Amino acid sequence: MELVSQKVSVQKADSSKIGQVDFDNLAFGDIFTDHMLVCDYKNGAWQTPEIVPYQNLEIAPSARVFHYGQAIFEGMKAYKDDNGGIWLFRPEENFKRFNVSSSRMAMPEVPEHVFFEGLKTLLKLESDWIKPGIGNSLYIRPFAIASHAGIIASPADEYKFMVICSPAQAYYGGEVRVKIAEKFSRAANGGFGYAKAAGNYAGQFYPTNLAKEEGFQQIVWTDANTHEYIEEAGTMNIFIRFNDTLVTCPISDRILDGVTRKSVITLAEHLGIKVEIRPIKVQELVDGAQDGSLKEIFGSGTAAVISPVSGFGYKEKRYELQTQEDSYATRLKGMLTGIQYNTVEDSFGWRYSV
Repeated sequence: MELVSQKVSVQKADSSKIGQVDFDNLAFGDIFTDHMLVCDYKNGAWQTPEIVPYQNLEIAPSARVFHYGQAIFEGMKAYKDDNGGIWLFRPEENFKRFNVSSSRMAMPEVPEHVFFEGLKTLLKLESDWIKPGIGNSLYIRPFAIASHAGIIASPADEYKFMVICSPAQAYYGGEVRVKIAEKFSRAANGGFGYAKAAGNYAGQFYPTNLAKEEGFQQIVWTDANTHEYIEEAGTMNIFIRFNDTLVTCPISDRILDGVTRKSVITLAEHLGIKVEIRPIKVQELVDGAQDGSLKEIFGSGTAAVISPVSGFGYKEKRYELQTQEDSYATRLKGMLTGIQYNTVEDSFGWRYSV
């Protein structure tokens, strides 16, 4: 795609609202920083990326995002070490996946300059919003929508790429129990489950609400054809530990290629943990819970990094997991956060300096 200008335009806010924020009591995703990145696509080209004060959008009610769902996003975090250095974690993977999602939703791919130079400029401007200390971070939400006015059922000709940022603390959810889906599915073969498309998440809310009414916090999704194989845990990739082997599902049309997922696989192998990437039957979990070979279940994703599961429900029965003294989830999360916060050596080249 053509890029009209190689510069990032910056319009600073008249004043900052950071003094009004209680950083000790942050609800995830409720507070946003002073600025945002905006870049429009029109006339077949990406325009000059702009950083402007965080503000509401003016958009036509006929914009196609509202009618045909052309909307994608990514989830990233910026971290600050004790020396004031700002770091991203494997952002090139988010960039590549963003454009995989763009292509699948018939949207123009975002140029590397717009994504990285715009993001770095924005983060430097918002440096004070990134607090040091394990658990503190700045959650970054790049997204794109079809802004073209007109309700003909076809891809839009105009789009907005944007980045907004929200200060975040450690994502503690307490004990998490999940319900294994027997009827609903997150995605199907040939669909766009592998894309971070907004519609994938909207479709999850209703069955998740039903699960919450039964006392569960999340759903473990199963395949659309038979509901015999597990796929993802809520909005995260899923890992299962049988005895001393860590197992996760292969990515597919239906399963998101998670950045944290692939990092967990690499770290586990680095630790000498046996890792298997293969289909996992629901019955394996039930059998493992009954015979004691099922040791751990955890989800992996940007927000929580690694989220242990303490129990699951399936076919009107509930199964509890015993706490493991040698928890793989704890070990792997410690290694990941050490790399992210620049407290341990990064032998994988995953840290990206801003």
